[in-house]
Amino acid sequence: MAFAADGLPAGLTVNPNTGHITGRVSEPGEYRVILRARNALGEGTKAFRIVAGEQIALTPPMGWSSWNCWGDAVSQEHVLSSARAMAAKGLREHGWTYINIDDGWQGPRGGEFNAIQPNKKFPDMAALANEIHTLGLKFGIYSSPWRGTYAGYVGGSSDNADGTYPWVVSGDVDEFYKLNKDPKAPDAKPNWVNWNFGRYSFASQDARQWAQWGVDYLKYDWFPNDVPHVQEMTQALRSTGRDIVYSLSNTGLYDEAPNYQRLAQVWRTTGDIVDTWESVSRNGFSQDRWAAYTGAGHWSDPDMLVLGHVGWGPNLHPTRLTPDEQYTHMSLWCLLSAPLLLGCDLAQIDEFTLSLLTNDEVLAVDQDSLGKQATQFSNQDGRVVYAKTLEDGSVAVGLFNRGETETTVGVSWGPWGTLPTAKVGTTFRVRDLWRQKDLGDFKDKFETKVASHGVVLVRLIPTE
Repeated sequence: MAFAADGLPAGLTVNPNTGHITGRVSEPGEYRVILRARNALGEGTKAFRIVAGEQIALTPPMGWSSWNCWGDAVSQEHVLSSARAMAAKGLREHGWTYINIDDGWQGPRGGEFNAIQPNKKFPDMAALANEIHTLGLKFGIYSSPWRGTYAGYVGGSSDNADGTYPWVVSGDVDEFYKLNKDPKAPDAKPNWVNWNFGRYSFASQDARQWAQWGVDYLKYDWFPNDVPHVQEMTQALRSTGRDIVYSLSNTGLYDEAPNYQRLAQVWRTTGDIVDTWESVSRNGFSQDRWAAYTGAGHWSDPDMLVLGHVGWGPNLHPTRLTPDEQYTHMSLWCLLSAPLLLGCDLAQIDEFTLSLLTNDEVLAVDQDSLGKQATQFSNQDGRVVYAKTLEDGSVAVGLFNRGETETTVGVSWGPWGTLPTAKVGTTFRVRDLWRQKDLGDFKDKFETKVASHGVVLVRLIPTE
């Protein structure tokens, strides 16, 4: 196979043997490129854009995060296992990119920058990042501006100017804040005493360490996400000179949405998700108010996907969502232009879950470059319709049934229709995105049977 590229900006080159494009663009702008691949059987081309400028994460991030799988039992081998599986099982070819370590990697401060160093579960963080990058993937990490994280590990601030922590030095706890005593004992200190800010911040030191390791994504976790601490890390990340996607967690404050949009690429809008219909429904069907702030470079996050084997620790189980509920979960997150972060063990992913994650027509709804978030256009007796305008002028529509029995759900665009973006009299070709099948041409309305807790996800394509 031989590769070439037309229209590359100055500073970029294409490897003719691999097709990899590398280098650095010195001038901001949007560059239209055609990648060519040729072998003895013929030639194929792919047109795409390279956008260089101040904004990053122009489409919602897609990848994997360790928390919903391993919790704070995560280790370097767990992370590498998922990275290798993402490449080996072909997920990378469908846009799945990030491999993110969540809470549980942190040890005491030290090193060149007096930054948080990895604990014994992560013997070589730089080597881990290098292998992830070699696989064609990106590398993410987790921290908090508090003295300690939710799981009880070293955070981004300290009461000591040298970045030491008295509970570690005293020997009463290890570097993870885990008490070596019976937690019911009278003198045992709960972790929550460390869920506040220390006198001294180490945001700049930590950011420089992450950049040196090759980090591409930061999940920064505390509540409430106050603007001064959000902005402090924004500036620290920018000062490194490395593009690092900045994701705020958790349960963002709606009144601060304009600031999150200005200072971060991703912000959590909910509490933690679990693998139940109640949790997925609560998180997914409550996002309309964030739509005005979602777009290229800034994404609202209803939390991770609870598909495949999950467990929040060493003992995993298949998701408790039914197949129809899993279709709803994936469809709704794609309509919402949400970040798609898997929380399952990728090494033991099953064929059904893999099919959910590799349907390119469904993923294209999430990754559409217009970046518009779907909103509800009707909601009646558990029959809910979401619609999202796509860059090419077509409309992605989710017909959801939140009820307990099968029912008919429809969308109309005739007089008094529920799809105001379409003109009266427009004829649409309706395509079922999960089945990848055209259902025919429809004028004024389309309706179909939808299973309990299920969805029919369609794309309405104007025939004129």
